[in-house]
Amino acid sequence: MHPPLDRPHPLCQDQIDALKSCHATSSKLKFWACNEVKFAVDRCFKVEKKELVKNMNTDYLSKRKQEDDALSDAIGRDQTYEEFLKTDKTYLNEMDEAKKSTKIYSDNAFAK
Repeated sequence: MHPPLDRPHPLCQDQIDALKSCHATSSKLKFWACNEVKFAVDRCFKVEKKELVKNMNTDYLSKRKQEDDALSDAIGRDQTYEEFLKTDKTYLNEMDEAKKSTKIYSDNAFAK
């Protein structure tokens, strides 16, 4: 399944045009006739998605800092969530219990 072909895909327009042409000219009884062209479109969309994700993740740290600053302003705290977790006793106790139970399970797995 691919995304809608009607929205702009500048990197993949040649493959999309080839697929549309193949669908228009091939017989409806040969549903496999356009498979190779469809595979080319899928490969192109995969590359396009990688580029989009890469562009969205540029300056991730600065975006994250802005979000953290906005959150701390909204809730009136100066500490980040990670700093809060390091001092939260309930969270630390639960993490210790989880480590202990994981250790017990992993020790029992090799006992046999």
